Amino acid sequence: MQPRCDCFDLPHHAEHIQSGDAFELFVGVAAADELREVPLIDGHNDLPYQYEERVKDHLAQIDIRQDQSKLTPPLHTDIPRLRQGRLGAQFWSVYVPTSLKGADAVRAVLEQVDVVHRLDEMYPDTFELARTADDVVRIHHSGKIASLIGVEGGHSIGNSLAVLRQLYANGARYMTITHSDNTDWADSATDNPIHNGLTPFGKLVIAEMNRLGMLVDLSHVAPKTMHDVLDVAVAPVIFSHSSARALVDHARNVPDDVLRRLKDNDGVVMVSFVTSFSSEKVRARDAAKDVEEARLKALYRGQPEKVKALLAQWESANPAPRATVHDVADHIDHVVQIAGVEHVGLGSDFDGITTTPEG
Repeated sequence: MQPRCDCFDLPHHAEHIQSGDAFELFVGVAAADELREVPLIDGHNDLPYQYEERVKDHLAQIDIRQDQSKLTPPLHTDIPRLRQGRLGAQFWSVYVPTSLKGADAVRAVLEQVDVVHRLDEMYPDTFELARTADDVVRIHHSGKIASLIGVEGGHSIGNSLAVLRQLYANGARYMTITHSDNTDWADSATDNPIHNGLTPFGKLVIAEMNRLGMLVDLSHVAPKTMHDVLDVAVAPVIFSHSSARALVDHARNVPDDVLRRLKDNDGVVMVSFVTSFSSEKVRARDAAKDVEEARLKALYRGQPEKVKALLAQWESANPAPRATVHDVADHIDHVVQIAGVEHVGLGSDFDGITTTPEG
């Protein structure tokens, strides 16, 4: 697969987005004639793990041909809404919790890959597995949604390049090299750094992914790891679901010095719908909640129900603000201004988040 992942033909709309009209473009794209020819690609959707959490191996219990917004809790994803959104291709995240290590992580990621293949088989009129960029275009033109696989977390390979190759053979076309914790070979954005970025084995992983044609996903990784990957990568990288750190100082967002390097790398930031990445007010409130929860747990050790009740009181007194699609569009604008119009996409993180932007 060509190491490139545009969400749609942004250069065609450069006069709008470069003049700061990303919101106009963002809200109007579903009606754009271009989407009949150029597939709209979402870089990240966690529906496969929702199956794992809700029904395990019994996929037929959730029929995504029907509206799933009324489930408790609701799903963001079903075929009617994918069609309404004019989606051309979807990267399904095959996610494994970082609590799983070694063989357990490998087994879990293979089970998640199996979910994607089974969904493609269950809904053949809607989905078809894409292994190449040409497949994406062909499937889109046939009226189906191209189904793509992204591995979320390098711990899933169990420190084995052979496992990496087998994931590629089974359709995986990107891998996020860490999740919320460090791997044995790369530092995460949300863990205490222990490797100073990427280790020598980590560089071998990047080289093998480049050789295979598997996109390196830098969402979730520490800034030093981002730079280390960009130093050694010979193919474009992606951020499958991240936003701009200059606008919201969240560890999961991309700093400007990294955005500037995407021009030479030809990489893409797929701007996320995660509200705490999109809005500084949401991020600050979430951070304050984390501090309060830690305080309560320290104060009431061994009393989880009391902590839960007091935290609920705090949340009632401190209602969460809402991010909007205007906030998301601001991040698109910023990526365009720093990296360029060729280097921005969309990565929703649907069904991996509980709250979506308003609008």
